[in-house]
Amino acid sequence: MTLEMFDTLSATLDTLMPQLLMGFGVFLRVGAMMALMPAFGETVIPVRVRLVAAMAFTLIITPTVGTDLPQLRGGPVPLVTLIAAEGLAGLVLGVGLRMFVIALQTAGTIAAQATSLSQFFGGAGVDPQPAMSQILVMAGLALAVINGLHVRLAEFLILSYSFFPAGRFPDAGSLGDWGTTQVSRAFTLAFTLAMPFVILSVLYNVALGAINKAMPQLMVAFVGAPAITFAGLALLFLSAPMLLPVWQAGFESYLNDPTGPAP
Repeated sequence: MTLEMFDTLSATLDTLMPQLLMGFGVFLRVGAMMALMPAFGETVIPVRVRLVAAMAFTLIITPTVGTDLPQLRGGPVPLVTLIAAEGLAGLVLGVGLRMFVIALQTAGTIAAQATSLSQFFGGAGVDPQPAMSQILVMAGLALAVINGLHVRLAEFLILSYSFFPAGRFPDAGSLGDWGTTQVSRAFTLAFTLAMPFVILSVLYNVALGAINKAMPQLMVAFVGAPAITFAGLALLFLSAPMLLPVWQAGFESYLNDPTGPAP
């Protein structure tokens, strides 16, 4: 390599270094968020695919962030601070998104318990999920992807730099209040989605008690078990097209205003 080529390469690296450092900082946030991101961060997605998706999001977001990254000169402390701060920001953002998936899982669990379907067709996890949870989660993720989830997540990551500045740790008190709000939002949404099944369970048990009072000799449990199972499946078939848009509306509201109060 001649001296002129070395000087050209050195000048090119000096020119590109701010962009490379900014891309590195963005990748830290995106990579941490990718571990919990709905659809793109699911465990069924191969790790290589998730890595490529994280790089793609990084390439999209980096030009829009600006040059607010703190200087990394002066020892390893600024670099360690950047890694910790951006990793924490990505995890917090990912947890906020993952809570909507947990809301679907919780709603399916409540619905399955209410309709005596909690032991059927569990998932592949350590604690198998009921079939209703799997159906609702897969349907909800499919609906989000159809409605342009990749675009909304890119916008969400760009928006995140307005309330989680690059290289800065979030305020612990504000973060605690925000986390409490997200947990409350998730469980409220879960109970809202499962309410038709809870009402069906209450009506079923009231009817079962009345029949048992009128005919004590009749084994009402053997008669009622197939009825509540069929009614639960039929209600899932009929109500899912109405419940999933409610979940999608809540998810869109969060993406538009992550720091806002729960509706």
